[in-house]
Amino acid sequence: MITRRAFTAALSLTGLAALAGLAPWRLIGGAMAQGAADVTKPVSLPDMALGPANASVTIIEYASMTCPHCAHFNDDVFPKIKSEYIDTGKVRYVFREFPLDEIALAASTAARCVAKDDAPKYFALVDLLFKTQKDLVESPVATINRIGKQAGSSDAAIKACVDDDPSTKQKVSADLRYAHEKLGVNGTPTFFINGEIYKGSPEFEAFDKKIKSLLKS
Repeated sequence: MITRRAFTAALSLTGLAALAGLAPWRLIGGAMAQGAADVTKPVSLPDMALGPANASVTIIEYASMTCPHCAHFNDDVFPKIKSEYIDTGKVRYVFREFPLDEIALAASTAARCVAKDDAPKYFALVDLLFKTQKDLVESPVATINRIGKQAGSSDAAIKACVDDDPSTKQKVSADLRYAHEKLGVNGTPTFFINGEIYKGSPEFEAFDKKIKSLLKS
């Protein structure tokens, strides 16, 4: 099983651990963040995505597993986007980790290790982590191990990934720093819609309006 050592590896070093989720949804500047290429390319870890690569609209979400606004989005907004736009091939949706504390870092690392390159499995793990966020915050070790085992992993494999081998954890942290320093991400959830940065927690209607406008253009 993973141990408390998994939660000492430090996002406090980035200065971001104290940041909370962002409430109002707003377009920041109305421009691409450092150019479209900086937003769309994965850095240390390959992107986990749903929807066709050639979709007209690409949405990239930066989220933390312990962020309540992110959990609300996952539970109440994302399923509508998925059924309306992702499953119909109109939107490609990319999820990127932006852990704001050690628990979120461990959860993101475990999800990456358990899912490997299987995007649907990864999104299922993320969904479970958000749905059990209260348990995750209160009992992180037990919750991460339970969800990992439900997905077919073992205690030993989860421990090896999160606690013993720092490589995946280091990559998650490196991607966080890139997003913060290069893309202007400083809280969760943050979204990029065709390269434009939006910060905050929108309802489905805001996404629906934006996506429809891009599909018409």
